[in-house]
Amino acid sequence: MDKVKIELEYVINCSPKVLYNRLSSASGLAEWFADDVAVNGKKYTFIWDGNEQVANLSFRKENLIVRFEWVDDESYFEFKITRDELTGDVSLLITDFTDPEEMEETRSLWDSQVTILKHVVGS
Repeated sequence: MDKVKIELEYVINCSPKVLYNRLSSASGLAEWFADDVAVNGKKYTFIWDGNEQVANLSFRKENLIVRFEWVDDESYFEFKITRDELTGDVSLLITDFTDPEEMEETRSLWDSQVTILKHVVGS
């Protein structure tokens, strides 16, 4: 079965620079996204409960966007930082792919991870 694309948006009360660091560095990602993260060039190894998943950093633009492509399947996940011109609010847009029957579970997982991220950045 083909995976479906999901896009989630969260308002994060911090500067794009602070947020970008948490989305692109091994230490930043280990604070909220995974138990541990190892980086070797553009290869990121994410560790959850002793299990490893490897992704390649495929695209990044400082303080704006980070995209990782999983090596074991053909999907990716992406973090995009936006700022509302009127309010100045900073938002994190997350793009991910999941199996159709796991849509709610995936959304719930991102919600909980972003709650940790907000705590880490003081949002």
